[in-house]
Amino acid sequence: MHFDFLIPKRPVSLQTRKTANLQSWKQYVRSEAAKTWKGQIFSGKDIQLTLIYLCNSDPVDTDNIIKPIQDALIGLIYDDDLLIADIDSHRRSLSGTFDLTLCPILLVQGITSGLECVYVRVAESKSLEDYL
Repeated sequence: MHFDFLIPKRPVSLQTRKTANLQSWKQYVRSEAAKTWKGQIFSGKDIQLTLIYLCNSDPVDTDNIIKPIQDALIGLIYDDDLLIADIDSHRRSLSGTFDLTLCPILLVQGITSGLECVYVRVAESKSLEDYL
């Protein structure tokens, strides 16, 4: 089982000096996820969080976008971010080349929009051996 959604906006860094922007970003992320989330809260099972940040020039540091997105989903998708055992975070330039036939539809929508965005997937973690 997995859940994915698209955040159609440039992410805000955890290290922003404007904390109001960070809080606004978290609320925005939560509202985007809530538009399509219909499942029950993940509880008691380890979770894998996958982020794909599609950027233009001057991107945000990939590691600095993880925590705000992770925090925004607490109480909506999972009951505690301690459940997140695995995180995959990727950044790709929108000017790159992609094989759209291999991408989930929401990621294709992000790529074809030409605008900065973040594709998010929440799923149950795989066994360690599946990652190796």
